[in-house]
Amino acid sequence: MSNTTAGPSKVRPGSSQPSESSKRKRGMFQKDLQHMMYGFGDDANPLPETVALVEDIVVEYVTEMVHKAQDIASKRGKLIIDDFLFQIRKDIPKFNRCDELLSMNEELKQARKAFEVDEEKLASTD
Repeated sequence: MSNTTAGPSKVRPGSSQPSESSKRKRGMFQKDLQHMMYGFGDDANPLPETVALVEDIVVEYVTEMVHKAQDIASKRGKLIIDDFLFQIRKDIPKFNRCDELLSMNEELKQARKAFEVDEEKLASTD
């Protein structure tokens, strides 16, 4: 059964509205996904259908993760990074990669901050 449209609209439990995934602009991540797929061993120009399928899977996964994290955060009233880390805590490689990226992000923030301070010192001495 071939379906050339955006597919059936998904309705979240407890909601009469279609989910955000059925409203989103399709193909938004295709170029990035093509590069990532190539980096992981696919053809340099994968089939558009394959890229569209991978995009649908990724968007669905991220959407579900955000909804689950939001459910956890609703008790506190604020969504934080730890809500996402809690979701992937049992997937050790994914958790470690997130931890690594968060640490790297913090290092970059500190480096930018130090660079801005150095620039301010140079500007004030002129």
